[in-house]
Amino acid sequence: MKIASWNVNSLNVRLPHLEQWLKDFGPDIVGIQETKLEDHKFPDSALIAAGYRSVFAGQKTYNGVALLSREPAQDVQIGIPGFEDEQKRVIAGTFGQLRVINLYVVNGQDVGTDKYAYKLRWLEAVHAWIADELQRYPKLIVMGDFNIAPDERDVNDPLVWNENHILTSTAERGALNKLLQLGLHDAFRLHSDEAGVFSWWDYRAAGFRRNLGLRIDLTLVSEALKASAVASGIDREPRTWERPSDHAPAWVQLA
Repeated sequence: MKIASWNVNSLNVRLPHLEQWLKDFGPDIVGIQETKLEDHKFPDSALIAAGYRSVFAGQKTYNGVALLSREPAQDVQIGIPGFEDEQKRVIAGTFGQLRVINLYVVNGQDVGTDKYAYKLRWLEAVHAWIADELQRYPKLIVMGDFNIAPDERDVNDPLVWNENHILTSTAERGALNKLLQLGLHDAFRLHSDEAGVFSWWDYRAAGFRRNLGLRIDLTLVSEALKASAVASGIDREPRTWERPSDHAPAWVQLA
């Protein structure tokens, strides 16, 4: 079973890319972020034609998340329970014994801003919810655009992306590590210690060509899934296409 996460940065623009990638890569479950579509505009019928059922939560212009799957999702949850938030950033579903949580984590703007404080509050709420989910669903995957690069291997320049910089600050990495301490594992790091493998590149300054990126798109697997996570990686191919998303899909394969 192949499970993937992709920030498509506008599903309206990137639908042809998504359809092509679904055909080429053949994932079983996909979490997408930044759909930037209101629900009545979600291309459900096009994705059914591609062989995927969808559950989604969107809003105009910003945010928006969805789960695509060959089999329909059950027990769908939209938003973080008990956390009031108008932004559509969270969706979860169950597939047999597997629970999948798809997150579009807050960017945070800059360290010390109101948006940064909101990001840390949001991550605290996510942590409490996932702790409960793990009790109910031992076989759990948490994936998405985390807007946090886990460590120095995951940034193009550690001197720039340091403990005081957004996406790599001490508090953000601390929140991610707190999630991992619940018993989650970064699937990419189960198979590779390599530095310089990224999932996001800025459109500016030839960021992709120069590999000036970050690894901020993650697939986290629970302890009960660790042994069955037989492969993982980043699929750079869609980032080479015309008018691409600035993100590439991150994926994990379960035996």
